[in-house]
Amino acid sequence: MQTRLNPYLNFPGTAREAMQFYQSVLGGELTLSTFGDFGNDDPALADKIMHGLLDVGPAITLMGADTAPGMEHRPGTNIAISLSGDNAEELRGYWDKLSASGTVTIPMEKQMWGDEFGMCVDRFGIGWMVNITQPQG
Repeated sequence: MQTRLNPYLNFPGTAREAMQFYQSVLGGELTLSTFGDFGNDDPALADKIMHGLLDVGPAITLMGADTAPGMEHRPGTNIAISLSGDNAEELRGYWDKLSASGTVTIPMEKQMWGDEFGMCVDRFGIGWMVNITQPQG
């Protein structure tokens, strides 16, 4: 898998509707996972989108989610840039450079879905997510 640069949009509880709209515009395969799918049994969150992925092909991937608990949704700051793939060396290099002079919000470490993942805000105030896909099997 090649490294990909993917826009990641955050919504104030409207991620399902938004992602379905983007699918109607762009086509492609839409996968939605709720907070409930990952074990959160809070009724207010169970059906909210923890991660949405619209795969339109090799050139377009759009991701999105509802604002996570404890995070404020502020229009204008509702986008992050996601780098993902299985080239761990390349992605760790990007992570190291992006986070070095910025602020780490989630350390790069193994996550519940099995991949290594980290979030940071670079020195220019841009949010980045780096996901290193782990081999299946």
